[in-house]
Amino acid sequence: MTSKASPPPADAPPRRPALRLAETVHEKLRDDIFAFRLLPGDRFAENDVAERLQVSRTPVREALMRLQSEGLVRGYFRNGWEVVPIDFSRFAALYDLREMIELHAVRRICDPARPASARDTLLAEAGTIWRVATRKRPKDGLAVAALDEQFHLALVAAAGNVETDAVYRQVTEHIRIMRRLDFAYGDCIADTYDEHVAILEAIAAGDAAQAGALVEQHIKDSHAVVEQITIDRLEQVRTEMAQHPSPAPARRKRFG
Repeated sequence: MTSKASPPPADAPPRRPALRLAETVHEKLRDDIFAFRLLPGDRFAENDVAERLQVSRTPVREALMRLQSEGLVRGYFRNGWEVVPIDFSRFAALYDLREMIELHAVRRICDPARPASARDTLLAEAGTIWRVATRKRPKDGLAVAALDEQFHLALVAAAGNVETDAVYRQVTEHIRIMRRLDFAYGDCIADTYDEHVAILEAIAAGDAAQAGALVEQHIKDSHAVVEQITIDRLEQVRTEMAQHPSPAPARRKRFG
């Protein structure tokens, strides 16, 4: 006769699904990278992360593999992980690709031969978010960064090409670390609202040339600003670390 396993005690804490735990670790590490608590070039081991976050190595490894696919970290066989150093030439290429995709999207959206339903949906949904009084705009830069990202994703999606949409989402993941800096440390909220509304107005008028010119300038200005902020922010963090070094166990490269 086979004995049945005893049920867990009533007061036992519920187990978190492995997938959700890996997601939590991923979000925490990604936030550390975006906030420069983990600097470009920092090296660390899976054990360091597991110990710090009080989890096993399995969700840590899953989270790191996802971060690697997003271009934020890279692994070395039997030699830990590294936050990907910022390569400004790579980011410039990604911003060029972003610009090409968005300009293509604007032309398709404004094409009078195409169904207007996607354009009308874009104008209605984006207009609700961006055509608001100044006093109703979020003050949190990172909240606006998320809205900004969704605006551009919706712009590309409205063009109706699923393959281009997939590529653009990858580009968005890769440039997010720099893009968020503009909102976290810059002063761009008012400009972002004004520029998005201007783009929507040009699209509503079916003026592909004007909409494209506005999108192009919007992206070029953003790239120039975030590159300078990145340089300044990295220098600031490194200066602070030099002035206030934190002792760490010898086995660690640096983490946390």
